[in-house]
Amino acid sequence: MSHTVFLINGPNLNLLGKREPEIYGADTLDDVTAKCSALAGPAGVVIRSEQSNHEGQIIDWIHEARETSVAIIINPGAFTHTSVAIYDALQAYEGLVFEVHISNVHKREAFRHHSYVSARADGVLAGFGVEGYELALRRVISLLG
Repeated sequence: MSHTVFLINGPNLNLLGKREPEIYGADTLDDVTAKCSALAGPAGVVIRSEQSNHEGQIIDWIHEARETSVAIIINPGAFTHTSVAIYDALQAYEGLVFEVHISNVHKREAFRHHSYVSARADGVLAGFGVEGYELALRRVISLLG
């Protein structure tokens, strides 16, 4: 039996590998998805990777995940600090939620220190680069047993 895990990425993460590589590194979102898929396959996990610059689309995927997935690994980007709506959608989701940030948001501007998503997340990874996605996925796989 396979389990689906959503990788949901928010605004500007489509520019990963191009935007501020000194902060976010050289890997693209496609690279992240490929690494996670390679890790997931042997564990019977299917990765569904999505990215949007639009809050409503992210909420729609969270709603869809309620019926189709066992976990969400989410990097909400700037919506981390602003979106009560994404928090509310995650509150209605009963599966595992892991929040990922490529940079250590606590070493950056003060407005980045608060996360609405963290209040719902089962775990938060920040500052591990794109490897944070794989670390979150390893935890999901471990919890699935």
